[in-house]
Amino acid sequence: MKTTILVVDDEQRMRTLLKDFLAKKDYTVIEAKDGEEALEIFEEKQEIINLILLDVMMPKLDGWSVLRQIRQSSRIPIIMLTARGEEQDELFGFELGVDEYISKPFSPKILVARVEAILKRTSQNQNRINDYGGIEIDEDGRSVKVDGKIVEMSLREYELLKYMVDNIGIALSRDKILNNVWNYDYYGDSRTIDSHVKKIRHKLGKKGKYIKTMRGVGYKFEIK
Repeated sequence: MKTTILVVDDEQRMRTLLKDFLAKKDYTVIEAKDGEEALEIFEEKQEIINLILLDVMMPKLDGWSVLRQIRQSSRIPIIMLTARGEEQDELFGFELGVDEYISKPFSPKILVARVEAILKRTSQNQNRINDYGGIEIDEDGRSVKVDGKIVEMSLREYELLKYMVDNIGIALSRDKILNNVWNYDYYGDSRTIDSHVKKIRHKLGKKGKYIKTMRGVGYKFEIK
């Protein structure tokens, strides 16, 4: 079955450009010209959509509103496209559950590479559920539960937590985390890691204490 991507942008030229590049990788592309149409399409075809490329500034319903509504019921990978590159906008997007954030103008080839990286990561999950001191990680469903209760996490938050539990008891430097979790598609500095760790700790509640801060180094996941 082909991978299907929903491209949401009010500019016909941009939709055509993305469709052409994605088609070269044999992806099926569904287009939506505004937020309202995007939600209608997603509701009707969410079973076959694997990823969403979502523009922020659009008429009728902007990308933030679309993201909020989709996140109420789905953890589908979402890449936000925006003409604004402010750090506060990027952090706002991550708080709402966006998986990647790309500022215009961008290289279509780089965007396609990011799409491939996200799809590869989400498809490599194995049918395994592991428990780490009350934190239950379902690798197949890419979900996290704390004491049996589901915890909503963005793709990046999940991957960061998964990387730490996979290296339980090992001190991980920020550089090592960037290289293994963010890979080549990261633009910014290590403060982003600290921000993500803070959010993960908050979402884990009392179990957040398992993520230890190693002064001058980074972080370590340890159940004690």
